[in-house]
Amino acid sequence: MAAIITAVTGLVGIPSASIGTKAPVALGLVLAPMLELSLRQSLAMSAGSYGIFVERPIAATMLGLGVVLLLLSLKSIVFKGKDWRNEVGLEKQ
Repeated sequence: MAAIITAVTGLVGIPSASIGTKAPVALGLVLAPMLELSLRQSLAMSAGSYGIFVERPIAATMLGLGVVLLLLSLKSIVFKGKDWRNEVGLEKQ
C-alpha cells in the first residue's frame, strides 16, 4: 500500500511542480489521514487523556521542540516591522 501511495504522490507531484503547486500541499494530503489515525489510537490507549503526549521524556521533548519551531516560524509575522538593529542603536547598512 505504501508503494502505491508513493507512486501516486510522485505522479501527481511531477505535473503539479511544473505548474507551480507547492509540495507541502501534497505531503499534507498524504500524511494527514495517517496522523489522524495515530492520534486516535494514542487517545484510545490513554482513555482520552492528552497526558500521554507528555508522559515520556522523549515525547515531551519532541512536543516542546515542535512548539519552539512553530513559534520561531511565527516570529517573522509577529515582528514584521521591527528590526533588532534599531532596538540596540545600530543603523541599517
